Amino acid sequence: MKPMRKHTMLACALIGALLAGNAGASALEQFKSFVAGTKAAKGEFTQRQVRKADSVGKVAPASSGQFEFARPGKFIWVYQKPYEQLLQADGERLFIYDKDLNQVTVKKLGDALGSSPAAILFGSNDLDKNFTLAEAGTRDGLEWLKATPKNKDTSFEEIGIGLRNGVPEAMELRDTFGQTSVLSFKNFQRNPALGAAHFKFVVPKGADVIGN
Repeated sequence: MKPMRKHTMLACALIGALLAGNAGASALEQFKSFVAGTKAAKGEFTQRQVRKADSVGKVAPASSGQFEFARPGKFIWVYQKPYEQLLQADGERLFIYDKDLNQVTVKKLGDALGSSPAAILFGSNDLDKNFTLAEAGTRDGLEWLKATPKNKDTSFEEIGIGLRNGVPEAMELRDTFGQTSVLSFKNFQRNPALGAAHFKFVVPKGADVIGN
């Protein structure tokens, strides 16, 4: 079986943030307002890896695509460039479809979402249970919030969330190996009508299915 692509592993763990909040409010106030007021959303993303100063080798090319989510645990995360790939969850299972391989990998969503970066977008509103949240100052015109997972078994050490006028525009994901991935968001639509049926995954014709 072909190894999972690096951006896919990040998205599995990951798979922003969205709207609501008041201009001039602290990052924590804006973010809590967003979480409380955003039950569903859709938008576009770009993702890139930041090289460490002492690192060698190639950095993965930037990727981009679209996302949709409905809390809790339902989402569609589509990579369109540099190649096509789909991650989709129906609240119980996560489906990873690699178009080049015509292969679907199925995983149980379970509790794995809780302390991962994905919980910030797709999980429940009970973020304080899984993360320690703290103000992280102003940078690049954004108010930053730092989220540190309480579960030490997670592959991420720290998650930064940058907000402007109540809109989260960026995430910085630093893993336990010191690598940082940066996600940027645009064209958010808050609380569109996305029913449960919208997130039901249909296996593409002829695709191999792995897992449960």
